[in-house]
Amino acid sequence: MNGMPDAVGPLLMPLGIFVAETCVVTIGTVRGIFVSRGMKVASAVLGLFEAVIWLFALGQVFQNLSDLRCSVAYAAGFTLGNYLGVLVEGKLAVGSVLLRVVTPRDADALVRDLTAGGYGVTRMGAQGATGPVQVVMTVVQRKELGRVVALVKRFDPGVFYSVDDLHAATAGVFPAKRRTFPRLFKPNRAA
Repeated sequence: MNGMPDAVGPLLMPLGIFVAETCVVTIGTVRGIFVSRGMKVASAVLGLFEAVIWLFALGQVFQNLSDLRCSVAYAAGFTLGNYLGVLVEGKLAVGSVLLRVVTPRDADALVRDLTAGGYGVTRMGAQGATGPVQVVMTVVQRKELGRVVALVKRFDPGVFYSVDDLHAATAGVFPAKRRTFPRLFKPNRAA
């Protein structure tokens, strides 16, 4: 086998299937999350890579149906791919979330801190299970969620809060986006 030790050759096919299926499911998991967030172009590009790699992996499994190692490698790649897909998507932290804070305390300081950070805030009085509460809501980029939750916990370490994914948010007050790429074109302004 081209000078390859006999023990290595039989391991390459299951290893290739494992790596391919891990990639397929990782990409597919991230793609599915992107689809749910309305990211059409990114979803389509990931889908292309997912399909090409999947065809290779599945083709190899079918060509080697009598080799149990190939089937086990496919299943193990599927399992690891699910885990890695969620991990990768969490690191990418794409999209926005709605942060909802419910507190029995006066929320003036929290509203002031969030507003100073450039976040739009909606505040309302409500009735909780044990009495009156303040409900404070704001839309946050997922990448900034940890920082905003830390601010909320400084306000009240025992505060109740919930986080919901958003598909879209418009016509509100959002912190200015930080540029990651240089601006190549300046908009034409009427003089």
